[in-house]
Amino acid sequence: MAASATAMHWLDRRVAAVLSAILVGTAGAIPAAAHAADESMSAILYREYGTADVLRLEQVARPVADEDRVVIKVRAAGANPLDWHYMRGTPYLMRIESGFSEPKSPRLGVDVAGEVVAVGPAVTRFEVGDEVFGAADGAFAQYARAREKNLALKPPGVSYEQAAGVAVAALTALQGLRDKGGLQAGQRVLINGASGGVGTFAVQVAKAFGAHVTGVCSTRNVELVRSIGADQVFDYKKEDFVESGQQFDLILDNVGNRDLSDLKRVMTPDGVAVLIGGGGPDAGNWVGPLGRPAKALLYSPFVGQSFEPFLATINAEDLAIVADMMAQGKVQTVIDRTYSLREVPEAIRYLETGRARGKVIITVNGDDPSD
Repeated sequence: MAASATAMHWLDRRVAAVLSAILVGTAGAIPAAAHAADESMSAILYREYGTADVLRLEQVARPVADEDRVVIKVRAAGANPLDWHYMRGTPYLMRIESGFSEPKSPRLGVDVAGEVVAVGPAVTRFEVGDEVFGAADGAFAQYARAREKNLALKPPGVSYEQAAGVAVAALTALQGLRDKGGLQAGQRVLINGASGGVGTFAVQVAKAFGAHVTGVCSTRNVELVRSIGADQVFDYKKEDFVESGQQFDLILDNVGNRDLSDLKRVMTPDGVAVLIGGGGPDAGNWVGPLGRPAKALLYSPFVGQSFEPFLATINAEDLAIVADMMAQGKVQTVIDRTYSLREVPEAIRYLETGRARGKVIITVNGDDPSD
């Protein structure tokens, strides 16, 4: 009994730790930015939780550079599921961090690419005029503020639109495969949800590491997934990878549409399944995608394989690694659609359908207040 109680206490602590990490989110809390008193800009704001109908293009004060932060003239921004989770305030548990009845910060958007126009006194890696990409506070705007540690120099020859799709999706793929999954050359890797934002990066990153890559996607995306390097593709509308008889050393699950026992059937005895996400706006308001990571923590100790919930951390070192991969032509951002700043509500609605092929990008003209 004592051993059983100890085991459950350990599991309780693991579940709490993972849920805490998920609530904080990939980019962490989005603090209210310091603003310049005499200059304004256009930005997307949400002053209440809800559907994309709550998003408004408003005039607000420009952020200022302080401490270790820089101000970026935004050229492009990337949309992520993280954005609609903040916008909707779901699952409700995340409101512990984002605000209970209304958002603590009305700004939206994380992925960013643009030009540095101001630097804080503690900034040492960047100067005015540098072209950068990474994660920022309120990227759906003409100007955004970002911490130095969340940025890297944009590779020459890579467009702002391509760079703007990197931070959340590419680092999730890289860290999920390399760090959580222990990816090694020669391994057989399955990417479930290979045509989405994280999935398209994951296929390319796994190939760059020397893995044999199998993708799972719908019929209309089979050729896309093959074109970015997949050695094999399962069309889930026609065939079931669980019934294939194949086994994989590493699974990166971006969809969450299969039971853990299904994944176990196609994993090698010491295989690892990295669980990234799953579920759209209708996945449940209270727990949403948080239930599966908790289930994985309870499941793993009783089977030979590992089931690992994962959330990426934005850092300059890994942004630089992806930048180098892009410069070498090993990785590219697959862009499905682009929208203007004014069209962010439409972009979020499309992203919520779960049908985006690669990334949804917001293009921004930093000088046009009507953008």
